[in-house]
Amino acid sequence: MLASRLGERLQLCNSVLLKIKQKAAHLLRGESAEDQAHTFLINKGLQPVCRNYRCKQGELDLIMRDRQSLVIVEVRYRKSNVYGSALESVTASKQAKIIAATQHYLSTLRADSPLRFDVVAISGNGDINWIKNAF
Repeated sequence: MLASRLGERLQLCNSVLLKIKQKAAHLLRGESAEDQAHTFLINKGLQPVCRNYRCKQGELDLIMRDRQSLVIVEVRYRKSNVYGSALESVTASKQAKIIAATQHYLSTLRADSPLRFDVVAISGNGDINWIKNAF
């Protein structure tokens, strides 16, 4: 009886782990784009602070430091421009969500430093477009 229950729990744990490991293709592409942007920005001299900060208001892809400024980076990837470019996909409503999540993030800090919102747009051919002070 105990062995049976342990077996059932082990099966349940394995199925949960399998679901965690099998991410959807678009999520894997998004992670890859964030990794690309992260490396790109480090090579440009920015220092990483946090990745994928999540709260009720939304998610912040990358939080970096550029000298004294805290930089909130939205990473956008588009395989093609058929439905608009990666940069065009940062709509006013997306900007509002990023700002709200940033306010939440800042409420957890005691530091007071200049703030900047950047966008790193990555196209399907690998081009990286970094827009400082995007909004």
